[in-house]
Amino acid sequence: MTRAFLLPLCAAVAVCAAGVASAEEQALVQGPRISITEADIQADSLRMPVEMRSIVLARPQTVMQIATNLYARRAMAESAEAQKLAQDPEVQAALRIARDKVLSDAYLAKLDKAHTPSAAAAEGLARNVYKAKPERFQAQEEVRARHILIAGEGDEQRAQAQKLLEELKTGGDFAKLAREHSTDKGSAAKGGDLGFFGKGRMVPEFETAVFSLKNPGDLSGVVQSKFGYHIIQLQDRRPAGIRPYEEVREALIKEVRDAAIQEARVEEAQKMQLGVKINEEAIKAVAARYDALPKPAPTPVGK
Repeated sequence: MTRAFLLPLCAAVAVCAAGVASAEEQALVQGPRISITEADIQADSLRMPVEMRSIVLARPQTVMQIATNLYARRAMAESAEAQKLAQDPEVQAALRIARDKVLSDAYLAKLDKAHTPSAAAAEGLARNVYKAKPERFQAQEEVRARHILIAGEGDEQRAQAQKLLEELKTGGDFAKLAREHSTDKGSAAKGGDLGFFGKGRMVPEFETAVFSLKNPGDLSGVVQSKFGYHIIQLQDRRPAGIRPYEEVREALIKEVRDAAIQEARVEEAQKMQLGVKINEEAIKAVAARYDALPKPAPTPVGK
């Protein structure tokens, strides 16, 4: 449904003023026979990732757009009912599938909640995993560095990088110069910071230069790579060894919770499949009917 269709609709319906109804029951968009409430917005938001809902729905314009979309869909559904389209076998099958999805999603959410370990239990399980297989958490030597990149291969770019290096050697602020001059905009916004990384993550020339630096604060010379000219500063060095529990704790807690939920889902699915019979001949017949349908022509190479 296009915005062009929905905007006139939005102007045509009346937005209900605050009344005695609860927030979820209060109409956001009200028409002659139907209305859209906050409960409808919440139900529709389930299609979004959890972390995005508060961001998307914090904008009144977005809420209005979603509400008018839902109004238009509900109005069309009412008209479809009036025209008895719900009696069409294909529509009935589609409605069953949609209903199955909504209810099965609700069932799984309840199952997941019931089998999610408590904070204390998850902590204990995570520590047990950490102690049982310490080799999983073996980490190679890592360094933390920041850089300034001057993209290009010419003498002008090299001269610019050399000038910045000289400024840094006389006390220039690395983070400030990175923000102002680095063409690697992702790291420039963080003062050139690249975080921790091990060998094999960077291009060879960069890797050789950064791992040869000894002490935090040390500067490289001007290093050329396929990306241009780099000036690198070592910030920290982390030796190879077993990563401490606190460093992997959050990932382990998520791991044990996900494992518990997955185990519960598999067990539930196995229970529900008891006594199920597969009609292989019918399945082959369905596949054969689809196989006999015309196939789209292959897309020419280069299109």
